[in-house]
Amino acid sequence: MSLDQAEPAAPAAAGPSPRKPGRRDGGATGLLGRGRRSGRWWTPWLFLAPALLLFLYFKFIPMANALTMSFQEVQPYLGNKWVGTDNYATVLQSHGFRTAAWHTVVLAAGQTAGSMALGLALALLMEGQSRRLKVVRSAAFLPVVVPLAVVAELWRIMYHPTGDGMLNSLLAMVGMGPSGFINDPDTSMASIMLTGVWRGAPYDMMIIFAGLTSVDRGLYEAAKVDGASRWQRVWHVAVPGLRSVFSILFILAAIRGLRVFTEVFLLTNGGPDGSTEVVMTLIYKLGLEQNRLGVGAAGAVLLFAATLVLTVVVQLLRRRESK
Repeated sequence: MSLDQAEPAAPAAAGPSPRKPGRRDGGATGLLGRGRRSGRWWTPWLFLAPALLLFLYFKFIPMANALTMSFQEVQPYLGNKWVGTDNYATVLQSHGFRTAAWHTVVLAAGQTAGSMALGLALALLMEGQSRRLKVVRSAAFLPVVVPLAVVAELWRIMYHPTGDGMLNSLLAMVGMGPSGFINDPDTSMASIMLTGVWRGAPYDMMIIFAGLTSVDRGLYEAAKVDGASRWQRVWHVAVPGLRSVFSILFILAAIRGLRVFTEVFLLTNGGPDGSTEVVMTLIYKLGLEQNRLGVGAAGAVLLFAATLVLTVVVQLLRRRESK
C-alpha cells in the first residue's frame, strides 16, 4: 500500500478539555481551598486573644472607669456624686496644675531633644560591623534595660549635694564650685532632664542605628567624591534619610516625656518648692494623697487628650510631607 492510500489515524480518545486558568473548580479541591481561606481570618485573633484580654481588663476598663470618675465626686463607700465638668474646671483653673503642665512641657522638650541628639551622635559613632562595636553598643544600651528605680537611686547618689559627692568632685577638678543639683530649685529640673536623657538616648540610638542601614551607601560615596566633609555627609545624606525615623522617635520621646513620673517621684517628689512638679506627680498627690480621685481622674484625662492630639498632629504632618 502506498503512502497516499494509507488509512487515516484513529482520533485520540476524547478526554476532558484542559481547564483554563482562572476557571473556578467546583470539585472537592476547590471547596477545601475555599474552606481553608475562609477559616483563616480568626487564626491571628486566636493568638492575640490572651493579650487582648489582659489589655481589656488592666488597661481599657480602667481607662473607661477613669473617664467616668472625671465627671464625678468620688466618695468611697458612700457612692459617687455626678458633678459634670466641675472637676475639669477645678483642674484648669488651678495654678498648681498650670505650673505642673509647664514643667511637664519643658521637661518633655528637653528630654526629647537631648535624647534624640545624643542618640544620633552615638549611632553615628558606633555605626559599623566590627565585633568590638557590637560589644560597645550592647554596653551603651544597658541604661534602657536597668529598672528605672535603680537608675533613680544611682543618680540620687551621684547628685549628692556635698563637696565630696561624685559629680561635685568632678566639678571641683575643673575649678567649679559644688552644686545642689536636685536639692536646688535652680538646678533640679535640669538634673532630672539629664537623667532622662542618659536613659533615653540609648533607646533612640538603636532605632536610629537601624534606620541608618536603609540609607543608600552610594550617596555617601557620591558626596565624598564631590568633596563633602564628614559633617556635610551626615547633614545632607544621613539626616534626610532618617526623616521618618525622627518623626517616630519624636512621638515616642514626647509621649515618654509627657508621662514622666517615676524619676521625678523618686528623685524629688516634685520638690524642692514645687520646682519639679509635673502633671503625673500632681495627679498622684491629688488622687492618692488628698483622696480627690475625681479631680485626679480629670487631670489624667486631660494628659491623655494632650498626648493624643500631639500624636495625631505629628501623623498629619508626616502625611502632608509624604505627598
